[in-house]
Amino acid sequence: MREITGTGIGQGVAIGPVVRMAERLPEPADTASTLDPERESTRAGDALSAVAAELSRRGAMAGGAGKDVLEAQAMMAQDPSLVDLVDAKLAEGATAERAVFEAFASYRRRLTEMGGYLGERAADLDDVSQRVIAELMQVPAPGVPDPGHPFVLVAHDLAPADTALLDLDRVQALVTVEGGPTSHTAILARERSLVAVVGAADAARLVDGDTVVVDAARGLVIVSPSDEQLSGARARIEERAASAAAPSAPGALADGTPVPLLANLGSVDDAAEAVRLGAEGVGLFRTEFLFLGADVAPSVREQQVEYARLLAAFPGRKVVVRVLDAGADKPLAFVNDAPEANPALGLRGIRALRHAEAILRDQLTALAAAASETEAELQVMAPMIATVEETRYFVGLAKELGIDVAGVMVETPSAALIADRVLAAADFASIGTNDLTQYTMAADRLLGTVATLQDPWHPAVLRLISEVGAAGVALGRPVGICGEAAADPLLAVVLVGLGATSLSMSPSALADVRASLKRFGADDARALARAALSAEDAAAARAAAGSLAAEISARGGSGA
Repeated sequence: MREITGTGIGQGVAIGPVVRMAERLPEPADTASTLDPERESTRAGDALSAVAAELSRRGAMAGGAGKDVLEAQAMMAQDPSLVDLVDAKLAEGATAERAVFEAFASYRRRLTEMGGYLGERAADLDDVSQRVIAELMQVPAPGVPDPGHPFVLVAHDLAPADTALLDLDRVQALVTVEGGPTSHTAILARERSLVAVVGAADAARLVDGDTVVVDAARGLVIVSPSDEQLSGARARIEERAASAAAPSAPGALADGTPVPLLANLGSVDDAAEAVRLGAEGVGLFRTEFLFLGADVAPSVREQQVEYARLLAAFPGRKVVVRVLDAGADKPLAFVNDAPEANPALGLRGIRALRHAEAILRDQLTALAAAASETEAELQVMAPMIATVEETRYFVGLAKELGIDVAGVMVETPSAALIADRVLAAADFASIGTNDLTQYTMAADRLLGTVATLQDPWHPAVLRLISEVGAAGVALGRPVGICGEAAADPLLAVVLVGLGATSLSMSPSALADVRASLKRFGADDARALARAALSAEDAAAARAAAGSLAAEISARGGSGA
């Protein structure tokens, strides 16, 4: 028996034999084409179009976040800049296969250098490139194997096109060598309730047929488990199945302290599933789906129709909408597409919207109109707030345009450190732990090279969250959490102990977090928060909270 550590996604447990992902296609030979450039250009164009169509088809089948990711990949396959690179290589006499390989590699380097959102898209290019080359070679694209029985899939990393459509009757769990808690693999695994451990470097040594227990709650892969470990894993699997089948109740601590559990949504189409899974409202609705890929901003009426659909799904419940979070790291020609050396620190979020205020005004107008048609409790918030002045600007404009409740996202250390003054100018705050962690740790949350630093358990991050929580208590302002940290069942309790009044997450995480909250009272949550804050690093904070949680559970919890 040996143990492999990584980052667990959710609380699931699975048992099964290892099946490794198929190897990538070899690099195409760097030889001159025997066809004329025009013929090779036709081959390349047809292959790019075929792959784009296939990715769009898979996206339509996947729905949810998978649809968004795959549609973005389909757009990559037909990006004019990429096509120009392919044509340039063909003009030099390369084969279509080699031209595609070199063009994608060159484009990947460009995006990697840009960092941020575009840096993350760079990793997706590898999968698109492989699919186009496979299409040109008329061979199957590397994909998920099908051994004919349930198995644990082990991969270096998994492409979004594969993650979104995994057969969950066969794939019991996923283990990847690379990736972090905010990678596409992790996000899609969480959305699909797939047991997963990502960033497990030693998983590269696993071989087909190894029996493993994948324990996401502990971030462990146990190789050749003992009979006792197998028995314990099976018991936990049965316990989780029974819990999932039970009717959902409002989120609350053991002593009855309410902690509303809300959903993070990226599309109106996801609303019904969120309600089915027990979401008490929406803590983060991302509006980018209306804007990304468009040549011009959608009209007020077009936006109003979509917002009204969303609000109608949650009558009488809170729905928090984030205005457009775009800018240099998600270029939109009608907002700001000027290249920047460091887009993660550039003109994004509220900064970009102030640069194109007409778009912000239209969006707020559409949201106010949609709210007047429905019974939901609309709240609107601005991303990337760093100053009190930005807070006053957004809240003032929102109120001017008919929004009753306007707040801000706390994603920068500056906003957290002056949270008392920021919250004095806003109706509420919602902490985006993904960005707050990256800016606190100076580690791009989308780069695998610094993934170990992208951990919201770090005491520096927790201390900033506690500043916001304390300001919320002092001023009587709600403080929500809408980053991926809220989906970690134990960290969710710690966040409540730090002052969070609501938690928002992927709908599939709601059941685990709801069950975790019921194990602890308010005093317990504060004690867990103190234990985590006293640690020196993320691993120690997680361990300290986990150890104390075990003690509390052993004595039946304080419930007080």
